[in-house]
Amino acid sequence: MDERKRDSIVAWLQRRMAEFGITVEAIAASIAEDERRLRSVKYRDASGNSWDGHGPAPQWVVQATSAGQSLEHFAVKAAKESREPESTSHNTVDWRNDPFAGSRLATLKPEQIEAR
Repeated sequence: MDERKRDSIVAWLQRRMAEFGITVEAIAASIAEDERRLRSVKYRDASGNSWDGHGPAPQWVVQATSAGQSLEHFAVKAAKESREPESTSHNTVDWRNDPFAGSRLATLKPEQIEAR
């Protein structure tokens, strides 16, 4: 975005804030409250509905659990918990479940397949 366009948008925002009596402090407080609320979310569905686990369960939780879905299915995992430890080895395939293990398909290299 060029500087003139940016300055124009900033001026427009300042006029609108003055028109509605919105202060920079009010915006900062609102953003801080939103961030706090997002950090406290314990359950979220695919539609973006969320619940902190306190108070009565919202309708989407009641409907899902009544239909047989586990509440833990909607649990939001913390960033540290959801990140799996990085493997130092590049070979992370579980060959025990490979249907082609032991066959000629498992022993061919991609270069050999493309050359045919």
